[in-house]
Amino acid sequence: MKFSINYNPKIFKAKIIFILFLGLFATSLLNSCGLYRPVDARKNPTMAEEKRRQNIEEGRGIGLKNIIGGRSTTFEFSTSNPLWRASLEILEFIPLNTIDYAGGVIITDWYSEKNNLNESIKISLRFLTNEIRSDSLKIIVYQKKCSPQKDCYSEVLNSQINYELTSAIIKKASELDKENKKK
Repeated sequence: MKFSINYNPKIFKAKIIFILFLGLFATSLLNSCGLYRPVDARKNPTMAEEKRRQNIEEGRGIGLKNIIGGRSTTFEFSTSNPLWRASLEILEFIPLNTIDYAGGVIITDWYSEKNNLNESIKISLRFLTNEIRSDSLKIIVYQKKCSPQKDCYSEVLNSQINYELTSAIIKKASELDKENKKK
């Protein structure tokens, strides 16, 4: 059995030229996108600690700004947000069920006093802005009443509690904000 390969020098040259052209085009395309950057090994540290220090000094790394695409954000850590801290301090008497700083929500568990176990309340607190204003919070208080036969129902409680909680949180947030500005 004989195998023969048809060798045509013109077609072979054309394929080689096409492959070289395609390689040059891909290289120039990658280079124009900024994927290839020449690196000077003398300027780059080899130890991990040195690399971290240099990246921090140059402001490099992964951050919310890089992921979103450079748009400005108003993200704060919860420890630096006086409204958030004040809310947690005011509600520390009641067990918390859900706390989501990114979503701006605090939801407590059902709470009842020892002398009245048939009635309990649940507080839902939503942050509308980070500014210390009375309209930056939306507080909903739910009340659950149970009969001795354990038939329970709950309803939204529109009472003085909403106003008292809002004013206590705003007052405490103002105090925390003043303390932060003094530091």
